[in-house]
Amino acid sequence: MVSAAEQMAANTSWGALARATELRQRIFFTLGLLIVYRIGTFIPVPGIDGQALQDFMTQASTGIGGMLSMFTGGALGRMGIFALGIMPYISASIIVQLLAAMVPSLEQLKKEGEQGRKKLNQYTRYGTVLLATMQAYGLAVSLEAGELVTDPGWFFRASCVITLVGGTMFLMWLGEQITARGVGNGISLIIFVGIIAEIPAALAQFFASGRSGAISPAVIVGVILMVVVTITFVVFMERSLRKITIQYPRRQVGMKMTEAQTSHLPVKVNPSGVIPAIFASSLLLLPTTISTFSGQQTGPIMSTILAYFGPGQPLYLLFFAAMIIFFAYFYTFNVAFKPDDVADNLKNQNGFVPGIRPGKKTAEYLEYVVNRVLVLGSGYLALVCLLPEILRNQYAIPFYFGGTSVLIVVSVSMDTVQQIQSHLLAHQYEGLIQKSQLRGKKRGGRKAPARK
Repeated sequence: MVSAAEQMAANTSWGALARATELRQRIFFTLGLLIVYRIGTFIPVPGIDGQALQDFMTQASTGIGGMLSMFTGGALGRMGIFALGIMPYISASIIVQLLAAMVPSLEQLKKEGEQGRKKLNQYTRYGTVLLATMQAYGLAVSLEAGELVTDPGWFFRASCVITLVGGTMFLMWLGEQITARGVGNGISLIIFVGIIAEIPAALAQFFASGRSGAISPAVIVGVILMVVVTITFVVFMERSLRKITIQYPRRQVGMKMTEAQTSHLPVKVNPSGVIPAIFASSLLLLPTTISTFSGQQTGPIMSTILAYFGPGQPLYLLFFAAMIIFFAYFYTFNVAFKPDDVADNLKNQNGFVPGIRPGKKTAEYLEYVVNRVLVLGSGYLALVCLLPEILRNQYAIPFYFGGTSVLIVVSVSMDTVQQIQSHLLAHQYEGLIQKSQLRGKKRGGRKAPARK
């Protein structure tokens, strides 16, 4: 049977958005901050030779430079103040979460609730500043080596580092504000908007290549079909669930005896969402962000890394798949779905899995189920991210049609729409409660005593 909540969610009308004042304010707040982000991508770092940079990015757009520009919303190609994007923050988050799983003192912080979480967030911010400073300085030196600077020297390096680090910290703050006071996950939305904003230009370039004969019409039709099939597959997999039966025994509430109830604990096939793809991409982009602008001045070690870890290379694809699978498991069991916490919550609510003892046995069973589900979920993520990358590299398709970008766009869109629907559903519940209270006043004439 369909529950009352599911029926109400199915009947939720977008016309209710006009009556949901708080939700409308959250949406406008989110849009306002995202517009600020897009404006910042067009503000250049001082001291850059604009024409030389444009010529260089035209040549590098088909290589790793195109991917770097995609994840920064085009800011790297224009060398804007947000050229580093949000990737230093994501890299710092990866490092802190890995350390929290291995270092006992940090692991203890995770168990201290809100205060421990704030402390870990503080360490993440420190790591973001450190990583952004290192990347910004390396990028400044690489820009000088590539002769893309009007007045090279220490003054340019200092101004470049201060500007880029400040831009990254401002983006981190924007993401946190969107998550706390807006709609959706702020970090994911920033990456999402950066990709969406550059898609029209990528489409125009793609079709222009078709008109010039560089890409055959069959390839264009094939790419369109590939994107449609990928989007359909992502939507299907992101909505797939493994339902675990949960039973609640009979219990007495006041003077009434409630009947035994049966419910379900939904486990998504991909509990971690788009996070593994973003984490894996950020690790792959970390060593190449600096070397992109250094031209022929790249050292032998970095040249070897770029040769073997360039887009479409076997080692690149193997490392990408391994990182996606690793982060799918790591993020699920450390953030998205913790079997011990879920088992404790079920035990506190007198719920149990039929045939499984509450407590430790339930946690072991949940871990077993999630492990089996993640075999399919992590494999799906790796397939969606890798297969279009292979085809894209073979036919010189823009990065915006790759599996990672499609996965990010579809997943973030679904997550944001789901949060909006949740707000609308909560608003409907509040309206029903207010109506029932008004009816009670009209019938009884007396106001019910308030609960203390």
